[in-house]
Amino acid sequence: MIAPSILSADFARLADEAAAVTGADWLHVDVMDAHFVPNLTLGLPIVQSLLKATDIPLDCHLMIDDPDRWAVGYAEAGAYNVTVHVEAAADPVKLAANLRAAGAKAGLSVKPGTPLEPYVELLKHYDTLLVMSVEPGFGGQSFIVEVLDKVRQARRLVDSGELTVVVEIDGGINADTIEQAAEAGVDCFVAGSAVYGAEDPARAVEALRARATEAAAQVVRGVH
Repeated sequence: MIAPSILSADFARLADEAAAVTGADWLHVDVMDAHFVPNLTLGLPIVQSLLKATDIPLDCHLMIDDPDRWAVGYAEAGAYNVTVHVEAAADPVKLAANLRAAGAKAGLSVKPGTPLEPYVELLKHYDTLLVMSVEPGFGGQSFIVEVLDKVRQARRLVDSGELTVVVEIDGGINADTIEQAAEAGVDCFVAGSAVYGAEDPARAVEALRARATEAAAQVVRGVH
């Protein structure tokens, strides 16, 4: 699955930018509060407007303090997947239940330096694991290859039946890095500038999908 990130889109033309990635699986929306991360982007009113402008399921990534208070509003508005940070949530189990009750999938994100092991039991309450492959807060950063160890660990847990999460990755995903991420076991790839920096964003989505699909297929065939 490919989830273009509107963090790299033209904020003055969000409806057009959403329409430009027809064929994307999810539309990734980075919500930042200038507290949890040192940047301020957009919030619930813009998400509500975007929901009216596109049929692509919205994948809202909340890089905010106190997600226990704010996250459910995004689910109630109609976001398909609402992801909170394990480093910020006060009661992640209750929050996951509240997100699901409000009609959304519940996602849990870990920063590059946050290990997966302490949260494996917690992830049984979630639908999505978002592994950050850059420090959250800004687009256009370089991919941190070391986080792929967490992806491999998550993939093993999913393949063994211990977890049932979609493994998502966000940060520095482009034509060069998507193959490594696919080989490690990622299901959903968030791509910002690799999509919205392209002349034809919809074609860029399909090109990324093709690269990821081929890389994953090579693993199955035992090439890697």
